[in-house]
Amino acid sequence: MTSRLNPITTPRFEARAEKARRNRDAALNAFIGRKAEIDEMLARLQVLSDDHFNAHPEEINWGHVGTLEHYASLLKRITDSAFGEGEHAE
Repeated sequence: MTSRLNPITTPRFEARAEKARRNRDAALNAFIGRKAEIDEMLARLQVLSDDHFNAHPEEINWGHVGTLEHYASLLKRITDSAFGEGEHAE
């Protein structure tokens, strides 16, 4: 009777499992890095918003409104994508 190798204990399987683990670790590190970038951008935007986007009430004109419309449209694309709304709704 011949004995069969357990595929889970072969060196080839172990090498693939180690590669998969390293790949997951790399993906997790990249995810955490990207999340930190987003958190930083959101914090900066919040500070800018709290300061009324550096606009002074006496100087507000339609150009300022257009700028905020542009910012809002870009953020809407992001929130629609993140929450499955708008064109991303199923």
